[in-house]
This record gives sequence, C-alpha cells and structure tokens, in this order.
Amino acid sequence: MDVLALVALVAGSAAIAGAARRTSVPAPLLLVAAGLVAAYVPGIPDYTLDPHVVLPLILPPLLYTSAVDASYLDLRANARPVALLSVGYVLFATLAVGYLAYLLVPDLPLTAALVLGAVIAPPDAVAATAIARRLGLPHRITTILQGESLVNDATAITACKVALGAAVGTGASWGGGLREFLLAAVGGVIVGLVLMVPLHWLRTHLREALLQNTLSLLIPFVAYALAEQFEASGVLAVVVVALYLGHHNTQVDFATRLQEHAVWKMIAFVLESAVFALIGLQVPFVLRGLGEYGVGEACLFAVGVFVVVVLARFVWVYPATFVPRLLSERIRRREPDTNWKAPLIVGWAGMRGVVSMAIAFSIPETTHDGSPFPGRNLVLFLTFTTVIGTLVVQGLTLPPLIRLLRLPTRDVQTETLAEAQAQNEASRAAERRLNELLADERNALPKPLADRLRTVLERRRNSVWERLGGVNEATGESADATYSRLSREVIETERSVFVRLRDQRGIDDEMMRTLLRRLDLEEAAAYREEGGD
Repeated sequence: MDVLALVALVAGSAAIAGAARRTSVPAPLLLVAAGLVAAYVPGIPDYTLDPHVVLPLILPPLLYTSAVDASYLDLRANARPVALLSVGYVLFATLAVGYLAYLLVPDLPLTAALVLGAVIAPPDAVAATAIARRLGLPHRITTILQGESLVNDATAITACKVALGAAVGTGASWGGGLREFLLAAVGGVIVGLVLMVPLHWLRTHLREALLQNTLSLLIPFVAYALAEQFEASGVLAVVVVALYLGHHNTQVDFATRLQEHAVWKMIAFVLESAVFALIGLQVPFVLRGLGEYGVGEACLFAVGVFVVVVLARFVWVYPATFVPRLLSERIRRREPDTNWKAPLIVGWAGMRGVVSMAIAFSIPETTHDGSPFPGRNLVLFLTFTTVIGTLVVQGLTLPPLIRLLRLPTRDVQTETLAEAQAQNEASRAAERRLNELLADERNALPKPLADRLRTVLERRRNSVWERLGGVNEATGESADATYSRLSREVIETERSVFVRLRDQRGIDDEMMRTLLRRLDLEEAAAYREEGGD
C-alpha cells in the first residue's frame, strides 16, 4: 500500500468518525458502512487486511489504551463474570459455533469448522462500551464488557492456533491443545508481571516528559513482541502491564500524564476509526474468493452462523449469571443482586470486530501436505458476514434496547456529592500542610502570595459544591461555571495581547510560545476541573 492510500484511509475514517459524533449513529457502524460503499468506488485502492500488521501493530496499542484507562480495582471486583465471558464463553462459542457450522455446511471438516468458531468467538466490545458510556449504563455492566474485551482476544487467538494445528495436519490432540492454551495464558501473564515493575521504574525515573512518552508508545509493542517471542500470549502481556501502569499512573509527573492522555486519545481515535473502515473495505476480497460456493448458498450459511453466534451468547450468559449465585452463598454476599435485564444487555452486546477479521486472514492457504485449506474462502466470508451482521443488527438495536429496559442510570447528583466530599477532604489536608509549610521561616512568603495559595485551595474546594447549588437566573450557570467562563475569557484576552506583541515585534516567537504555554496549562487545568476529558 502506498503512502497516499494510507493517508487517505486515516483522513477519511477520521472525518467520518468525527461526523458520527454529530449523529445518533454509533461511529463504528457509520465507518463500516462507509467502507462497504467505498470498496466499490472506482479508483479506491485495495485495502487488504494484513494479519501481520493488525495483530502486532494495531492490536497492542488499542489494548494498551483500553487497559490503562480501566480500573484494576473494578476488574478485580468483577473477576468472576469477566473470566466467565473472556475465557469460558469464548471456548464455549468456539465449540458450539464450530460444531453447528460443521452440521450446517456440507463438506466442511470439523477441524475447519472449529477454526471458524474460534475466529468469530471473541466479541469486540469497543462499540459496546462506547454505547454503554454514552447512554449511562450501570457501571458494573460497563466494567464487565470492558474486562471481557481485554482478555477474550487472547483466548480466541490461542484457541485458533490449536484448531489450526489440527486443521493443517501439524498434529494436535485435546491434551496437547489444552497444554498449549495454558502455556500461552500463563506465559503471557508471566511476561507481563516481569515487565511491569521495571517499566514503571523507568517511567518514574525518566526526568523528561518527552522521553517518558516515547517509552509509553513503545511499551505495548515491547510487551506483545516479547511474549510472542516465547510463544506466550502477547495480548495478556500487554493487558497485565497496562493495568499495572494505569493503577500506578499517579506516581508519574503531571506533564507526562497530560501529554500521555492527549497522545493516546489521538492514537486510539485514529486506529479505531481506521480498523472499522477496513472491515467494510474487505467485501471485494471475501466475495471474490468464494470459489465452489455460490453467493446465495453462502448467504444462507451466513444467516445460520449469525443466528448461532447470537443464540450461543445467551445460552452462556444467562446460566453463567444465575447458576453460580444459586450454588454459592459467598457469591451472593460479595456481588450485587441482579435481574434478567443486565444479562440481556451483556448478551446482546456481542458485536464482533477487526480481531476476528485479522485472525481469519491469517489462516494459511494450504495444509501441511500442500493441499488447499478446506473451506478457507468460506470461513473468510462467514467471518465477514458475522462481523457486519453483529455490528449492524446488534449495534443499531442496542441503544433502543437499553432505553426500553430503563436500567438504572448513573446518579449524577450522588456522584457530584461524592466528588465534593473527596475534594473537601483533600483540600482540608492540603490546607493543613500549607499552614505547616508557611510556619517554617524558610518558606516565608509575602502575605498576598500566601493568601493566593489559600484562595486556590478554597476555590478548588468550593467549585464542586457550587455545582450542587443554585444557578444564575440570567444565564442558567452555576457560580463555578460562570467563574470558569470568565477565566477563559480573561485568558483569551491575554493570549491575543501576546500574539499582537509578537506581530509588532515587541516580543519574539520563542517568548510568545513560552507565555502561551503557561496560559495553555492554566486553561487545561480549568477545563479538567470542569470535568472535561
């Protein structure tokens, strides 16, 4: 692929994802639809999904940015449902979908059918978690979906390797497959555990934010590549490292955190946009290679596989939700009570994504003895149609389903009160520390400067409480919102003066950039206090 084609893919997908934010249609669906249309536009380059690019170069950063933002404590509290979905469900779906595909498709060997089952087993919860946050789903459901998406790719990739070994004739037994699966899982976790502490030490001891962020960009690729070198799960290695670094992110200096947040948010936006567009762009390749299967016949198989995929998730999710609670009093005590609505949402949020497509394209064209891989083109087609079907059918209906069920949403008032109480406690502690410091003659300050420090603390403490209070009748703003707006107006006035002085040659460009950066940091701090992302 030439550079211009790559630039066009990134620019086009980013523009469509940006436009999707102004509509009610989730961005992944709009991107896939645009890819489907663009695939048949004359002059559009061939964008073939290369598994050697997607798995080692696109999957690690997407996993890393999701895991860094995830809550280790929340995932640990929900470890049982997350494990049942990310490991148990993926293995169940591999066997169930594979066996039913073997019964449905004539002349498809069981080993090839199990490869298909492993390929389409892992849901891609990027779209589901985005919708969950957008619609204010209960926090626990969002955590479970996010946790599932972090680990299920590792389960599916390993299961696919085992099934491929049997399909291509390199030898595989149930015992050997289980051993390979356990070695990959344990090995990936071990690699992550070995890397996480030294990487965190480096992050906290590098003194330049530029070097720290360079290290941050390398971490997911290093963890993935090193684990794969030992034939372990690179996915699990990345997730373990990212969860640890995210949990200890407060120990890194503020400049690094500010830069990292902006850099990784941009990377995730670009990659997620591009991969969903790539899914739609694959339609010519999967249709071109159907071979002995007619389009009509393949479409009937596709409908059958899609129905099996959807039903298999519910067959697993409902028993996995309620049976352990019935059997274990400990689980009933430790986990909040639930009803039929939450499993329905989790079951319906089983959209497939780019990882399934990448694994499918990694299937070899020939077996160990040189003969064509049985049903490879059909497996590619069925993977593609399942991905598209789940994204369109489930993706479009998930938001109205959530609204129809009327699940309890986030209590903004309670959350704001908890935030205010936490800020109050922190500000009181900071005020006591400030008084101790000012009492030391080595820290003597003129009264206006000491009062300014106290005013900053008071402002920070009161800002959240003010959001709970009354509003300005003329503007509808709280006192805190008015303060923030006026602060931005003042900063913008200063910024325009600095630019005017530069243009009049009163100051040079370097001095202007220094002064503007100071204002930018003040504005960024004010924006984050307002709850900006």
